[in-house]
Amino acid sequence: MQLPSNNSFNPVFWPVMSGSMSDSGFPATGAARVHVLQAGYAREAGSAEHVGSTVTLILDGDAVIVVDPGMVPDRDELLAALTAHGPAPADVTDIVLSHHHPDHTVNAALFPAARIHDHWACYRGDVWISRDAEGMMLGPSVRLLRTPGHTPEDITTLAAAPDESYACTHAWWRADGPADDPFAPDREVLRASRERILGLASVIIPGHGPAFRPDERTPR
Repeated sequence: MQLPSNNSFNPVFWPVMSGSMSDSGFPATGAARVHVLQAGYAREAGSAEHVGSTVTLILDGDAVIVVDPGMVPDRDELLAALTAHGPAPADVTDIVLSHHHPDHTVNAALFPAARIHDHWACYRGDVWISRDAEGMMLGPSVRLLRTPGHTPEDITTLAAAPDESYACTHAWWRADGPADDPFAPDREVLRASRERILGLASVIIPGHGPAFRPDERTPR
């Protein structure tokens, strides 16, 4: 990928796709390249609770997308993982926040040129652009989905790669669920979002764990 210079790059939105578009309209494979920069976790050590967000880099055409730049043990290590794949922090064009919990948002400012996307708007500088995330295309092979469950505002980033289709999502904390998310306000809403995601993605990148391939043991 030939990365644009910081002075010449002027990113533009891909067209907003209708929220009523059928999921079957999104390709099973595409040109995106997906790299997990940090596999998240949630664990206790002594009297302290340690929480790390799964942070993902998606490269798709001119789009350089970071999903959930939240809590990490070392910011320098996160940036080193990013630059190992080519982009510098200033090259990141888009940040996606799967939801508004601080453990998934606190490091968004590491990427000063990026637009920030959540469930209902896009933000850049002092510009607030209201829009529904459902159907938003961040590149030719990357689409946002509205998938409430962990919170009512949750969104999923779906990326079609040459070999797989990936979903960056907090519908699961890790491969084993938990089956009943302790934060989810409505279990049936979460179940419906999980079923939708499983119908589209061959690899799940969960909120606090390594990527996994869903199977019959994956909580619905």
